[in-house]
Amino acid sequence: MRHVPLVAAFAVTTLVMGCTAPTATTAGESRPVADPIYPARGTDRLDVLHYDLDLAWDVAAKTLTGTATLRVRPVVDATALSLDFMAYTIDAVSLNEEPVVATVTDEKLTVPAAVTANRPVTLVVKYHGRPRTTPIPSHRGDSEPLGLTVTADGGLWTMQEPFGAFTWYPANDQPSDEALYDISVTVPDGWSAVASGTPVAGTITNVFEYQSKDPVATYLTTLAVGRYQKIEAEGPHGLPLTYWYRKGIDDKLVESLKKSPEYVAFLEERFGPYPFPTGGIVMVDSASGMETQQMITMGGKIGAWDEQVRAGFEKDLLHEYAHQWFGDSVTPTTWKDLWLNEGWATYAQLLWEQDRDQLTDAELEQYLRGRDATLREQLGPPGSPRAANFAEGNVYLCPAAMLQQLHAKLGDKKFFALATAWVQTQKNTQQDRASFIAFVRDHTGTDYSALINAWLDSPVTPA
Repeated sequence: MRHVPLVAAFAVTTLVMGCTAPTATTAGESRPVADPIYPARGTDRLDVLHYDLDLAWDVAAKTLTGTATLRVRPVVDATALSLDFMAYTIDAVSLNEEPVVATVTDEKLTVPAAVTANRPVTLVVKYHGRPRTTPIPSHRGDSEPLGLTVTADGGLWTMQEPFGAFTWYPANDQPSDEALYDISVTVPDGWSAVASGTPVAGTITNVFEYQSKDPVATYLTTLAVGRYQKIEAEGPHGLPLTYWYRKGIDDKLVESLKKSPEYVAFLEERFGPYPFPTGGIVMVDSASGMETQQMITMGGKIGAWDEQVRAGFEKDLLHEYAHQWFGDSVTPTTWKDLWLNEGWATYAQLLWEQDRDQLTDAELEQYLRGRDATLREQLGPPGSPRAANFAEGNVYLCPAAMLQQLHAKLGDKKFFALATAWVQTQKNTQQDRASFIAFVRDHTGTDYSALINAWLDSPVTPA
């Protein structure tokens, strides 16, 4: 997610701001864990292996029609399946091709049917209705309702961290259950649909298809419908990139979008190859930004355009691209370890700013320590995030300060070797604090648990 706006100075310069997870034996298999921060979302009793979403958007009626086909691995024997889902009109439900009567209560879809642990089943849900959003548990300045949002002209967009995918399809809406995706969206002539994943070439002009062969957490999926202009580009080593923008609204941002190859090259130099087969950006009517997998979702509500705003927008793009490594390819097991996403992406962003503005390590440390002290006092330590303060400043700057200390201990060569090994060898896994500490110890031969734990748990800035 786009970093929390910050105001601080480096002297006279202002910044705009191992253990390996169990190997899956089946494509899309995860080891779901009940989330301690938002326990009402998601479940550890089932593992969705694959989502096939066949969607249609009626612009005039502002109605979404969908057929969601889920391949589900029950984790335990149970008498019913339960998934997060907004209260759409349910048209039909089947389990293994047998009709069943399902209900939606308190944003939970319940399918009464006996299932057996580790025997996958196929669930098909057909539904229609007008999308509705859900509140965000945060006090950020760019906080907005989560989930599928309808625009004034009849378009759509979504951002859904820490949850909100359930506002447009039945989902196990928590980070530890990653799955494969096929998404097909039918829209009226003259409209385009953009989703996460790799674009699939089609022959029907108003049907847009996307496929994710790398597993995706529900919060990292995206959907946008609008009258978009499309730019196709090429990143390092031929990486296909696509930028979707709204003509007359986002024109001033196109020059910054086209710098994507530069952002990817900067990150690859430090963290190894870009982890997915394609990348891109879709602009939406939001004040925030989101690292949605393979297709970053960026808000176009940025106020008056000047050089400072441009620099801020570009470092936000760098931040979201960094998440493709940190958060998308390597995903936190629960929201307790959001710092593992945001700390790394923020530190990558700060390295970018440091390089761009020719700032010294001493200036960087002074800035981080000053912000760290304030944020710990306001929000507590980053290792114990509060449910009501999702993705606020302490989970960005405080772990970035910890990484800066680790960087200083190891030096450039060893630090970037560690970072590269972390994201390249743990690709498509879910990780937590314990696995990160073990990885650092095993990779460096030194136990840095005291340093890492102090920066994650201390109520004040560590010495």
